[in-house]
Amino acid sequence: MHFDLADPAFWVMIAFFAFVGLILYYKVPRTIGKALDARADAIRHELDDARRLRDEAQSLLADYKRKSLEAENEAKEILEQAKREAEALTAQTRKALQESVERRTKAAEEKIARAEAQAIAEVRSSAVDNAIAAAEKILKSKASEATTAASLVEQGLKELGGKLN
Repeated sequence: MHFDLADPAFWVMIAFFAFVGLILYYKVPRTIGKALDARADAIRHELDDARRLRDEAQSLLADYKRKSLEAENEAKEILEQAKREAEALTAQTRKALQESVERRTKAAEEKIARAEAQAIAEVRSSAVDNAIAAAEKILKSKASEATTAASLVEQGLKELGGKLN
């Protein structure tokens, strides 16, 4: 093989080897490798951070879901307790109202019974008074004006009054 110094291919070959030599002399492949390794490390670090952040976000989401579920359950329990208390209060109020109505009804019935008894007593007393007055008139008209007749009437009226009252 013969190299001709006037041949452009020879000078392209020399320039190429010189360029590759310079690149190797200045350790460009190692620098490029370090830069690529640094970039890969930075990307790996970013991916690790992203995974960590995703895990934290999932943990927070799970925590919020749990807290939301707990809050819903607590709200349901509060509503159920309020319903039970309202039902108990309603039942208690109904019972108290029924007892009050029963007491008032009983008091009214007792008052009516007392009024009936008083009315009956007044009617009896009036009947007794009327009977005594009638008996007195009858006895006076039939009896003589003698003292014996008058004393008998008086005695009979006293006995009749004592028996009727």
